Amino acid sequence: MTATIFSDISCHLGEGPTYDAFEGTLYWLDIIGRRLLRQSGPGEAPTVEDLPEMASAIAAVDGERQLLVTETGLHLRDRRTGRLTSHLAIEADDPSTRSNDSRTHPSGAFWIGTMGKKAERKAGSIYWYRAGELRKLYPGITIPNSICFSPGGDAAYYTDTAEGILWRVDCDPATGLPRGEPRIFVDRRGLRGGIDGTVTDVDGVLWNAVWGIGRLDAYAPDGRLLRSIDLPAKQTTCPAFLGAAADRIVVTSAREGLDAGGLAADPQAGKTFLIDIAVTGRHDPAVLL
Repeated sequence: MTATIFSDISCHLGEGPTYDAFEGTLYWLDIIGRRLLRQSGPGEAPTVEDLPEMASAIAAVDGERQLLVTETGLHLRDRRTGRLTSHLAIEADDPSTRSNDSRTHPSGAFWIGTMGKKAERKAGSIYWYRAGELRKLYPGITIPNSICFSPGGDAAYYTDTAEGILWRVDCDPATGLPRGEPRIFVDRRGLRGGIDGTVTDVDGVLWNAVWGIGRLDAYAPDGRLLRSIDLPAKQTTCPAFLGAAADRIVVTSAREGLDAGGLAADPQAGKTFLIDIAVTGRHDPAVLL
């Protein structure tokens, strides 16, 4: 199994990749670098857009607009001009926090993670947003990641990377709200590497990027580890399905915290990779504003 470079732009903290079906383009963020990147396919020219603040995720709304998740909340982005308009404040009065992993539920609900800018312990939360309503679901999270959903929307997954547990919680398919208490799905406490971003394919398989050891793990819906794929950068952050058929996988990475010696030992850090594997993926739906 091999991985090639999809984009050789080195991100300080590459995150939030998502394939936008309206444009046929992969979008991703450099959170710390305050950049929005997009590229239609391997070998195509990338576009880089500077942002006024840290942003971690982007989701489709319709053919004219997207929703950008930033350190101050949700902002509508005009596809044609790139102009940002504030939509909903989230922790905008707390300059010590920023957004992190976020994803759209099949119902159009949006789960949004926040965290301390210096990963302060339990400074973050996971929120639910749908049709103008915002609720805090899980407070006291250090590094929210792995927000994703079963294909039918009846289960949600998330993690606190600092804790090493991937949680599963029953979910209302019609609203994206959790039902009952979360249960342990994967327990990586005491193991090398942190649970980072995750996507689910049409069969409910979870594809998880493992921070610190350069790996993509695939878990069956019952939690069994199906396979592991090594990647050429240690700090892998989040996967996404690529192409109109969602039949390929890209993975973002980071060079955060690496000094000159660390970069010399990990020269591909921060780049985005294409994995040579056929998958049956699926794309996130549009957010219901």
